[in-house]
Amino acid sequence: MKTATLLLAGATGALTPVAATAAPEPEGVPADLPGVLVTARLDSVPAFELPASLDVVDLQAGSARPRSDVSEVLSGIPGLLARDRGNRAQDTQLSIRGFGARSTFGVRGVRLYADGIPATMPDGQGQVSHFALAAGDRIEVMRGPFSALYGNSSGGVVQLWSADGTPEPSLDLRATAGRYGHLAGSARLRGTAGGTGYNVSAAVLDSDGYRDHGQARRSSLNARLHRDLESGGRIELVGNHFHAPDAQDPLGLTRAQMQADPRQATAVAHDYDTRKSVRQDQLGLHWRQPLGGGWNLRASSWAGQRDVVQYLAVPPAAQANPLHSGGVIDLDGAYGGADARVAWRDAGGRFELTAGASFERQRQDRHGYENFLPGDGGPRLGVRGALRRDEVNTVRSFDQYLQAWWKLAPRWALQAGARHSQVRFEANDRYVTAGNPDDSGSVRYSAFTPVAGLVFSASDDLRLYLSAGRGFETPTFNELSYRADGGAGLAFDLRPARSDNLELGLKWRRDAGTAVEAALFRVDTEDELAVASNSGGRSSFRNVGGARREGAELSAHLPLTAAWSLQVAATWLDARFSDGFGQVAAGAAIPGVARRQGWARLQWRGQAWEAALEGLALDAVPVNDAGSESAAGHGLLHLEAARSWDAGGSRLRAFARVDNVLDRQYAGSVIVNESNGRYYEPGPGRALLLGMELRR
Repeated sequence: MKTATLLLAGATGALTPVAATAAPEPEGVPADLPGVLVTARLDSVPAFELPASLDVVDLQAGSARPRSDVSEVLSGIPGLLARDRGNRAQDTQLSIRGFGARSTFGVRGVRLYADGIPATMPDGQGQVSHFALAAGDRIEVMRGPFSALYGNSSGGVVQLWSADGTPEPSLDLRATAGRYGHLAGSARLRGTAGGTGYNVSAAVLDSDGYRDHGQARRSSLNARLHRDLESGGRIELVGNHFHAPDAQDPLGLTRAQMQADPRQATAVAHDYDTRKSVRQDQLGLHWRQPLGGGWNLRASSWAGQRDVVQYLAVPPAAQANPLHSGGVIDLDGAYGGADARVAWRDAGGRFELTAGASFERQRQDRHGYENFLPGDGGPRLGVRGALRRDEVNTVRSFDQYLQAWWKLAPRWALQAGARHSQVRFEANDRYVTAGNPDDSGSVRYSAFTPVAGLVFSASDDLRLYLSAGRGFETPTFNELSYRADGGAGLAFDLRPARSDNLELGLKWRRDAGTAVEAALFRVDTEDELAVASNSGGRSSFRNVGGARREGAELSAHLPLTAAWSLQVAATWLDARFSDGFGQVAAGAAIPGVARRQGWARLQWRGQAWEAALEGLALDAVPVNDAGSESAAGHGLLHLEAARSWDAGGSRLRAFARVDNVLDRQYAGSVIVNESNGRYYEPGPGRALLLGMELRR
């Protein structure tokens, strides 16, 4: 057994050497190998040996970011765009290779996990708001064909993993304060008691927001307990609580409004007091057990509750339509599931096989209310009024999967797998009136998604690979909720999108820490799902035929001297509709996708001081299918500095960061096909952040 050096992308993007343990090396494989990523679903194969694009963000590294949003720690990963909407009533806008770019709320097209518990529901809708960064050890990101092994809506995979408990008690405290009323704090306690390791964390955030009507408060608790068994197995218990009451929503702006005053909120945001409250609690249990003879068992189960109340800016006149479900959305959602798999590895380390199955269930009690109350002087807006929707939505999924890795020869390795998925949607309408017929119904989707990849070891430090696979993406219940034609009933006529994914890549690294990765990819999709209309918080969707996403990615970590290092990441992505539809011609750009993006970070580290210059460039982003408007491309510069002190077994670190040093005006994110032309969510101007960290 030999020790490897694993290059982890730091919380600000910096790569940090971290000790890892490599598996026994098969013949012809060099000793110095990057470590195993859980995201790869293989128990012992190093990431360097796999035909997939894989990145790790080290959350243990010191950071000068607020760390209040996952978008802040995912910089520097090619192909991934995590956009802070400057609107904490909505989740981070996260896309990978163009998948998920159309999402107006939550995360679509990308599978999310927190400590092995799905943060993506079985219908494909995901959230990252409850990701407990304070407790985190790392975030793993997978792009490309092998994401399909995670089933529905797998344009990519993002997983957060909490740190283990430490042998001796350790305490991490963090506090930040900054412009726009930002105040945040977190605490993490780790240790071991009675043979059980623990990691307990808490975090709070209070922010006025960059824009008017953008105040938000968030609090979260996270606990992870783990115990190693005498039989060689391990049990882990994970609990999470998240609460964000009445986060104000400033809504999008038109281009003219953004140019006049990017900090303003839309007038109707004030009129209706647009806001959203979220509360989520979940619990998960994981068991890992060696069975002997090279066999290992992993089993997980989880359950949770997520409740959402959102007040929209829908005028009373629009709600005069008896089919309208109102301007207040009230969702009570319970979810749960289980996953079990067995893996076998031969004694020589040349073959590994994994087989498993998973079941998930989601129940959502959906209520809709008018957002006004009648009055003599006119309706009172932004309050809960009469009931307009009462519905129980249920989604069930049952998947089976198989994956194998085989060292064919000293220089060749094969990874292959397949997954069979079944997803069933059911709606039970309990609000039936003379003008609103029964919308009950059901639909079932199924898919078989094979994937395979071949790796060639050109030298000890160079791997070339080719992989191909097929994926699928069902509409979510939110996307089924409203028909594009405005008629009665749910949009059960929507078909799942199916994609063929191809990737050619290389991985190169040197002992000094230099590392370069590059990939070419192409994804062809049938029955692409696209936004039909987006108004007043109501989005409807349609199938628009074919689409193609193709591009190139490059990332590099370059140690320049003992103190200086440079990181770069670049993406070129051409995403277009292959077929015309409506007034949109074939070849039109898919909205929400930037054609080019680049990122670089130059860092200096001394004995006590450190500093960094970070730059981001993003191409123009189309905001509607017709391509008649785009968010202008922009470039941003950020500066940061930190000073550390060691005293009595404790480490104190003070840091400062200036974001958007040149005070550029730009669109931080876009709302695709917003029917009122309010496509733009402005990004914040120049902002100073000050913080302190204490580790002992």
